[in-house]
Amino acid sequence: MLFRASQAESKLNRSLGARMDIAQLQFLVAEGEPAQRQALVEMLKRLGAKQVADVPDGHAVLRHLGAGFAPTVNIAILDLALPGMDALELIRRLSELGSRAGIIVAGAQKPDVLFSIETMAHAYGVDLLGAIAKPVGEQRLQSLIANYVVPGTVAAKPAGPVFGFAEVGRGLQAREFDPYFQPKIELETGQVKGLEMFARWTHPELGVLGPAAFMSALEENNRIDFLDWSMIEKTVAACRALHDKGTPISFSINVDRATLAHPQFIAQITACLERHRILADYITFEMTESAVLSADPHFLERLLRLRMMGFGLAIDDYGTGRSNLQLLAAVPFTELKIDRSFVDGASRRRAISTVLKSCLTLAKSLDRRSVAVGVETKQDWDFLQGLGCTYAQGYYIAKPMPVDEFPGWLNDWRQFF
Repeated sequence: MLFRASQAESKLNRSLGARMDIAQLQFLVAEGEPAQRQALVEMLKRLGAKQVADVPDGHAVLRHLGAGFAPTVNIAILDLALPGMDALELIRRLSELGSRAGIIVAGAQKPDVLFSIETMAHAYGVDLLGAIAKPVGEQRLQSLIANYVVPGTVAAKPAGPVFGFAEVGRGLQAREFDPYFQPKIELETGQVKGLEMFARWTHPELGVLGPAAFMSALEENNRIDFLDWSMIEKTVAACRALHDKGTPISFSINVDRATLAHPQFIAQITACLERHRILADYITFEMTESAVLSADPHFLERLLRLRMMGFGLAIDDYGTGRSNLQLLAAVPFTELKIDRSFVDGASRRRAISTVLKSCLTLAKSLDRRSVAVGVETKQDWDFLQGLGCTYAQGYYIAKPMPVDEFPGWLNDWRQFF
């Protein structure tokens, strides 16, 4: 058993929604052929559904799923070739309406077409529970219904403050910026294998602020290196502090391409490690996928030198750029960090899971470690574990925290394994 007792479950499960018993759900069956429509209604009732409505065309679906229609439909089962408005158009229209219903599409189409429908629905932001071939089987329908999660009632967060360059610069000079750290867990063993750094600004009046408050000012003035070097210095110092307490853990630091490419970077990072008596093996530099999509030989030389010195290199946000696989294979990275958009919900959506599996296969074929970012639920964790992903990090495990909170968190975590 992965976690011991329900204490760990309640502490770690961050799902925004909750699963409901099928008897509590309101279903809508949309099928043009009366006999097939009735067969689906009866199938749902055998599975335990108590509230099932049925309609013969796409226009009726829109009325039922529109705002203000009662009762609210939780799950709609749509025939792909509905009269009046087929399922493809309905998915687009439901996206425009902001519908939060779970959708199941059934059609007499080949698997590749059904898969593409899932991909399209995901791109539209529609909660497609799955696309299945006709005739619809009871067991398969039940498994798709089980994917439904009641949408959370999370209030929209008001936009936070955004500061100009002068104010951000003042905060950096006053050393108000600190690294927070999020644990990276080995999925096979549950052991903590590293910490990723996230920059936070402890504003004297507004408290702790995230990157949205200060990154745009630094980017617009091409001075992200101000923040990078502040975070590098403090992160390496934090690494030394934990090592001195008997926790020889590795750290990952996000750095901008321009910072890495600076002519003095190698000399400065070497001096930093010497000051804090830390080996390069304990530090991994993370850069976005878009930052490495270049055939610039000077930058590739810089990356090679860092690897030869013992530093780790991670490609962050993988899947969001347009990688040239040949170039990607040439970059001497040690970790492939898969973007959260391919992790969250992958256990429930075949289209997302296919991309996720492809990323994991790529990492394995290149003999690199894979890191899934944005693990939010136990379902995400279990699914990634089954796929053989190396590491996981996300709110299901822990939020980023100050370094002085990590030893206590680590003691709590170790109780579960």
